[in-house]
Amino acid sequence: MVIRKKTIEEVRPFIGTDVVKVITGVRRCGKSVLMSQIRDLIVTELDKAAPVFYLDLDDETNAKYLKAGVLFDELTSILDKNPDRKTYIFLDEVHDVEGWEKTVNSIRKRKNADVYITGSNSKMLSGELATYLTGRYVEFSLTPFSYGEFLEASNSSSSEEAFRQYLKFGGMPFLSELGYRAEPSMRYLRDVYCAILLKDVVRRKAIRDVDLLERIVRFVMTETGHVFSAKRIVDFLKNEHCVTAPSTVLNYLKACEEAFLLRKVEREDLIGKRILSVDEKYYVVDTGMRNANVAASPARDVDQLLETVVFAEMSRRGYKVTIGRVKEKEVDFVCERDGDRLYLQVAYLMPTEETREREFSALRTVPDQYAKIVLSMDRFDFSNGGIRHRYLPDFLLTE
Repeated sequence: MVIRKKTIEEVRPFIGTDVVKVITGVRRCGKSVLMSQIRDLIVTELDKAAPVFYLDLDDETNAKYLKAGVLFDELTSILDKNPDRKTYIFLDEVHDVEGWEKTVNSIRKRKNADVYITGSNSKMLSGELATYLTGRYVEFSLTPFSYGEFLEASNSSSSEEAFRQYLKFGGMPFLSELGYRAEPSMRYLRDVYCAILLKDVVRRKAIRDVDLLERIVRFVMTETGHVFSAKRIVDFLKNEHCVTAPSTVLNYLKACEEAFLLRKVEREDLIGKRILSVDEKYYVVDTGMRNANVAASPARDVDQLLETVVFAEMSRRGYKVTIGRVKEKEVDFVCERDGDRLYLQVAYLMPTEETREREFSALRTVPDQYAKIVLSMDRFDFSNGGIRHRYLPDFLLTE
């Protein structure tokens, strides 16, 4: 089992406090396992005799707790058994409970309660919960495995073959139990995709035209990392004899963002210092999920896959990521964190002077002195003119 060390260390300072610990992320990315790892930390290091209560609200056997009143009564009963001891309460996929916000807030107020919840929808923190828990919750975002975690799960050393496997299968944790065998892994990824679409998008948003939703998502997954607009999707669908409006496309894409299936990346004018309102990019949460669900090939689409893993890694490291534009040139990623900036250009291979010039020239046009790096699969160091070049897999393994 891969220990999600980074997230656990982020959670550790809040253990035992009265703030609700909220763990969000796409379905099947490892939130339940992370909860078990936090429980293990508590009972082995911090509070060895601690009462612990865990409830998986996505499990049909626990369906009776999907009513807030029933859940509240159960939690109150648990807390009353140990009034003088801190009880650690873990509620998995709590957003399936109608009116869960009031229940969580009420339980949090008990001095002997320490509450942890997970959810597969980003909107769980935008409504009543935020109102009830202003200043009383902290969110931790979990993603599929990073490249380093993938190597640990697959018991591999970093190599070109290992990295190709990561591009192909992505970072969904359960694949390690399948030994990353192609057929069962792709079948599993297709099933996860269907569960996300049906449970976290269709059901939550009451979407009736499921076929239209699937067409839109497959188009975006195929075009991941490419700049496009809602109108372009509308035009594509029109050619497929499917008529819809740009507003519908945007609403469906927003629902997929809320389910953590897609991530929208805005474009930034690096000279005018403003966010551009047209032609964003979307990235899929996991390369394996994309490869399993669209007619794509890791060999053919390697540039898109490389951008996807770099974007995911920089987001995982806590950077706000945008796409840069300087006049007619585009910088793949502008990464900002704690007042510092890093510019990244991503390429597959740069075998000729012409390809190297194309990638480096975009960074040379950036009008400031923050660090600039070109990432590629070339092992030879092409750094020049103050712009560094890094072998991309090595970059993913080092902060």
